[in-house]
Amino acid sequence: MDNAAIEEMFQSLGPVSIRRMFGGKGIYHHGVIFALYLFDEIMLKADAETAPQFEQAGARQWVYQREGKKPVAMPYWSVPDDAFDDPDEMARWARLAYEAGVRTQKPNGRGRPAKTPLRDL
Repeated sequence: MDNAAIEEMFQSLGPVSIRRMFGGKGIYHHGVIFALYLFDEIMLKADAETAPQFEQAGARQWVYQREGKKPVAMPYWSVPDDAFDDPDEMARWARLAYEAGVRTQKPNGRGRPAKTPLRDL
């Protein structure tokens, strides 16, 4: 999927930026990552609040597995099928993904905890 198609898919949010990552693409709105394009598929971010909605809609959670390691469930889900045919549904899922991205963003503006310096005891 090219960048123009991704931008069109999420036009209801407003402008998105797309950056290469993980051999795929990270999709951002206002600096918050809310979706990935990996393995020829769009994956939307979810958190504890929204993951049950994705699951109920029949979406699949991305599970990452390295050789010889246990599988790790990632906070990204496939786009529910109904959203591909209905722009209003796509807008709803995109908003949920963006809101999850905002809620899970750490104080340093990234998806990882901010590093804190060691303190003298």
